[in-house]
Amino acid sequence: MVFRAPKELGELPQGLCERTLGGVLVVVGYGHDRWLWGSGSTDDSGSSGGSRLDVCRDHPDFLFHIGAHTDLEYCELHEKDAYETNTKSVEYAVSIANDIKIPLLYISTAGIFDGKKDAYDEADQPNPLGHYARSKHLGEVYVQEHSKDFIICRAGWMMGAGINKDKKFIQKIIQQISDGEKVLHIVNDKLGTPTYTQDFASNVKLLIEKKQRGLFNMVCGGSTDRLEVAHELVQLLGLKDSVKIKEVTSEFFVKEYFAERPDCERLLNKRLDDLGLNIMRDWRNALKEYLVDYYPSIIK
Repeated sequence: MVFRAPKELGELPQGLCERTLGGVLVVVGYGHDRWLWGSGSTDDSGSSGGSRLDVCRDHPDFLFHIGAHTDLEYCELHEKDAYETNTKSVEYAVSIANDIKIPLLYISTAGIFDGKKDAYDEADQPNPLGHYARSKHLGEVYVQEHSKDFIICRAGWMMGAGINKDKKFIQKIIQQISDGEKVLHIVNDKLGTPTYTQDFASNVKLLIEKKQRGLFNMVCGGSTDRLEVAHELVQLLGLKDSVKIKEVTSEFFVKEYFAERPDCERLLNKRLDDLGLNIMRDWRNALKEYLVDYYPSIIK
């Protein structure tokens, strides 16, 4: 069965659905009681919204919870909405999954750590900073304590979806270049691990096929930082001689990005490695493929 997720859900949910088995239900939380989903169908539209009863009637094999407010500044300014969307909706999803006796997939983030270590595996204790990180960590905790059957996958610095939907670091840099910027100000004090949505979706599919459960870090290979990613991007675009990168600290952007962020968000895919199920590629290879697939007109 070919599955096409609702277009409203964006790149990651669509990728997850297209790479998983038919009969999957995708659920995105908007507050504590509103949802978008796509059920196993060959229909291109495949979207609807509704209540708990409507979800249960669809008899899904798996429930994905993928919805979240990921804008850290928004979460700081709209605390109630952040927790309703990022935490309360998780409680609702767990309840539904438990009631109809299906597994739950919850997508979490590397941002739940305080950044004081060089890298984090699944055994490390989160210490979230700010409302976004705390709301996502509370979702993790709730799933672990109350879900009867679950997978939690932590992503790093997401890249995917292309010009119309990608709101993360890669698209922001590309947009600056498209706007004619010749000098890019890039922070030199933030460490992390990129996560390509396509690889992430493929690795989730593998976990489902192998009937694995529990908590997994799921990021691309090769620890890096914002500065190195920017240099690699400019080189892949063939612009290293015409676009200059100027190193700055996070203080340079403090007015725009005022929410507290950890200095290090590097994750280690220890459980995937231990199980021999880590198919996440090196971030450089993933970045190149992303540009070729989504930005063919600008890559050299």
